[in-house]
Amino acid sequence: MEESRRGLSSTPQSRKIMVIADPTRESAAALQYSLSHAVLEQDELILVHVENNGGSWKNAFSSFLRLPSSISSSSSSTSASSPGTANANANTAIAASSLASEIGQGEGNFLEQMKRICEIAQPKVPVHTECITMEGNKAASILLHGDKLGVDVIIIGQRRTISASLLGSRRPGGSIRGPKGVDTAEYLIENSKCTCVGVQKKGQNGGYVLNTKTHKNFWLLA
Repeated sequence: MEESRRGLSSTPQSRKIMVIADPTRESAAALQYSLSHAVLEQDELILVHVENNGGSWKNAFSSFLRLPSSISSSSSSTSASSPGTANANANTAIAASSLASEIGQGEGNFLEQMKRICEIAQPKVPVHTECITMEGNKAASILLHGDKLGVDVIIIGQRRTISASLLGSRRPGGSIRGPKGVDTAEYLIENSKCTCVGVQKKGQNGGYVLNTKTHKNFWLLA
């Protein structure tokens, strides 16, 4: 899909790709898509989590993302040599798939564990994590922070609902404050200055359904 790949295609310039990070399956799918289809070696990956009402994320969840032992054991071989394209893709697929399957299990800092999986899957890509406080609402906070960082692409996990599909997320006047109840991903897609890709995982091997401002329900095979 042309727009979802705009800013992601092979070019000499480095891009800032922001992935919205939460301890959810939707966020895991977004990161999985980013690692396997979006991020290139020259890019910079930023994992951003939005805290609700200024509360510490450490106390907000009873369980976090656990780094699978199978991925941890493969990290030495990944970093010890310069893998070819096939090996790199295999590591990416293994790491990302394990991320999705292991979410909500174990304990620890889920942002740091997501970062570690990124480093294993894409060892040449610089990865940063940021935890920001919600200002107004989640969509507004993401848009403001994205503008501050000068990101080129925003990738967010999306859970499609009938109301979001029917009502949409555009608001007259271009306000960054979406109507109450409007899906955050839908609002970002329609109002972000840069390309925003909403990602839905279609089963274990069913690929992804991608949404951007001009492309809806685009099915990308895994």
